[in-house]
Amino acid sequence: MLWVKAFHLVAVVCWFAALFYLPRLFVYHVDATDAVSRDRFCIMERKLYRGIAMPSMIATIALGIWLLTYNWGYYKTAGWLHAKLTFVVLLIGYHHICGAYVRKFAAGTVTKSGRFFRVFNELPVIVLIAIVILAVVKPF
Repeated sequence: MLWVKAFHLVAVVCWFAALFYLPRLFVYHVDATDAVSRDRFCIMERKLYRGIAMPSMIATIALGIWLLTYNWGYYKTAGWLHAKLTFVVLLIGYHHICGAYVRKFAAGTVTKSGRFFRVFNELPVIVLIAIVILAVVKPF
């Protein structure tokens, strides 16, 4: 079980790293003034999303489900876990919204500002704080 938990945490760290950096790339992309830079950001965004964010998300979910099987009797009634999983579902939605922006940037159809993406970039921080508190403190 400890190996599964360790790899779950590694996957979570990688996933959050990607979700912290990808919207920051969006900020830089919106502010780019030349075609070469915009093309470079498209490549960076696509590789980060497909090469790191997506595999990390899949690994996080798969390993998390595996961890649940070790003590399902307890977990199915643990309120803190239900709240944590709600935040995980929100994070999965955020992940897919990022994917939609990757595609919009590639198509040249993004209409949002750098200011929007600066605020958008902060959302996973709030989710991370909630998930860590719920998993460590188990307040209910």
